[in-house]
Amino acid sequence: MGVVCYLAIRAMPLVPHYIESLRPYTPGKSIAEIRRESGVEKVVKLNSNENPLGPSPLALKALERQVADLNRYPNGGLDLRAVLAQKFNVKIDNVVAGSGSEGIMSNIICDDDEVLTTEAAFIGFQVLARSRGVAYRTVPYKKWRYDLASLADQINESTKIVYLANPNNPTGTIFTRTEFEEFYKRVPERVLIILDEAYFEYARENPLYPDSMQYRYDNVITLRTFSKIYGLAGVRIGYGFAHGELIKNLLKVKLPFEPSSLAQAAGIAALLDTEFMQRSLELNRKGREYLIKALRELELQ
Repeated sequence: MGVVCYLAIRAMPLVPHYIESLRPYTPGKSIAEIRRESGVEKVVKLNSNENPLGPSPLALKALERQVADLNRYPNGGLDLRAVLAQKFNVKIDNVVAGSGSEGIMSNIICDDDEVLTTEAAFIGFQVLARSRGVAYRTVPYKKWRYDLASLADQINESTKIVYLANPNNPTGTIFTRTEFEEFYKRVPERVLIILDEAYFEYARENPLYPDSMQYRYDNVITLRTFSKIYGLAGVRIGYGFAHGELIKNLLKVKLPFEPSSLAQAAGIAALLDTEFMQRSLELNRKGREYLIKALRELELQ
């Protein structure tokens, strides 16, 4: 009898097919790796959208101070949530913190969800969604931009989540305030919209850009990160804003000690570093102008 049970168990796959068929996310090579492999000394790394100025100096000082308390468990991002609530004029019950915006995304997607997004969406979201074995549907880009009208057309009774990155990664395009408002009118209340705004600091000066904090709908969650403009990609810290009921349920399923105490301390300090943010914005603006000019001179579209 024991042999029969053993054989029956062994016949079942240890790993679900939807995970076996995935390719693991491959991080971009570090500058040190490229130097070792190629022998080239001067390396300019562009593929991961990292802040070339490095981390916020105030965040670095906060990290140094926090090191002495590494024997203590983190408080689940409570301090950071309080600071973010004050900064953005919301209640702490409307804020969640995690290990990057991907850490929060991983707690949103459930096994029975159907996800709808655009082709070639942010690779981190693709991996998370497909690793859950959910139905994953896409619509094509329209001139490298989200085709929100087509996305709305594709929402059906099974659709649970619509993922939108604005500005988008990897195309760098945005959808406008008007486009989003027209799209939202067609989304049922039972469908959750994930607005991934990892780059919102770079776009918010554009009057056409729909800052999601101005659209505090019950079925929208805003996700943002400290990885880009604050230069804290290495400590993995992100946050989200949503209706209190949604945040309450996210807090039930997230890892209890996420984010780390180092990440939380760095994030709080970075929020105060307005001088560093302005330098980052200005450098990005100059770089964008230089790149556009150079590409046009080369007659590249």
